[in-house]
Amino acid sequence: MMKDGYVNQLEPAGLISAFALHPPEGFNVRIAENGLPIFTTRFDLLTTVEPALRQRLARWPGFPGWRKWLTLDTCFIGATTSEYACLPRQQEPAALLRWIENHCGNKHSLTIIKDLPIASPLLSAADNDYSRRLIAAAEAQGYICVEGQALAVVPINFTSTDEFLARMSRSRRRNLRRKLRSRDELRIEVIHCGEERLEDPRWRAQLYQFYLSVWQQSDVHFDLLSAEFFDHLLLDRHSAGKLFCYWYEDRLVGFNLCYQFQGRLVDKYIGFDYSLALKFNLYFVSWFVNLEYAIEQGLQEYVAGWTDPEVKASLGASFTFTRHLVRVRNPLLRGAVRYFRHYLEGDKKWSDPPPG
Repeated sequence: MMKDGYVNQLEPAGLISAFALHPPEGFNVRIAENGLPIFTTRFDLLTTVEPALRQRLARWPGFPGWRKWLTLDTCFIGATTSEYACLPRQQEPAALLRWIENHCGNKHSLTIIKDLPIASPLLSAADNDYSRRLIAAAEAQGYICVEGQALAVVPINFTSTDEFLARMSRSRRRNLRRKLRSRDELRIEVIHCGEERLEDPRWRAQLYQFYLSVWQQSDVHFDLLSAEFFDHLLLDRHSAGKLFCYWYEDRLVGFNLCYQFQGRLVDKYIGFDYSLALKFNLYFVSWFVNLEYAIEQGLQEYVAGWTDPEVKASLGASFTFTRHLVRVRNPLLRGAVRYFRHYLEGDKKWSDPPPG
């Protein structure tokens, strides 16, 4: 693991360590000698297209047969447990690309440097400049640049959630206040990862089942994290992990696992008992609980993750984008990916065109 941190790091390095120790299903993960997280897997090119397009393609003649040709042996530079690609600080972009070419480029159908930030307000000028130079150097070497997902962020430039709500339209405000009434029926607690209560394996198993419920109803199924991964995080007392738990009487309704790091609250994982979570509008309640926690702790931002951009936009989030750099070994496939890449950019509408 890197001793002096990574470029683009928004969360504790322990999440990358846990990713390597307990890889998602079907992933082969390693931390290279230069500290770079790398994983290989069979990657379906349709993973990130909009659900409506996937459904249309599924109706094409022979779809089950030819779809297998879109699932390729892929080497990813990065980790699915970090918001951005965490890169070794001691290697300049040109040297990093040479290292990737020597260690990954000729061994896999695809090489993808994932989640490079574009002028992110969450990073230093030096980190943003590193990504800009890496993208420019990679494109000059034939990498295809694909727009990434929309990372939701709420700057904590208000002193109360009432002040935050006052910035919204009257109808949106009224709708949210109605949803938030259910909070009065819930008991909310914040548990620090590593506390004695989390040593109970039965309770950790319940939390994992709640995570699985959310994963199974998601539109994108890519990295299925393991129970061992969650055990590692929940038992890590040094990670600054905060487990927000929501109870109705003696029944757990849901949770979200956040990390307080470098003046931010970074929301990483959620889990719901949907039979209760929908009744209590838990998605909306937890959003405002997280904002209140960030205010109380004097934090600068609430980083709310990649999923559900429509809902998060309605909740007052702004968005910052990433790009993926894709190296395609086969020339014919390279041309096809270049031509159809806009179909892989489903979140692009949630931000103005990224600069640069």
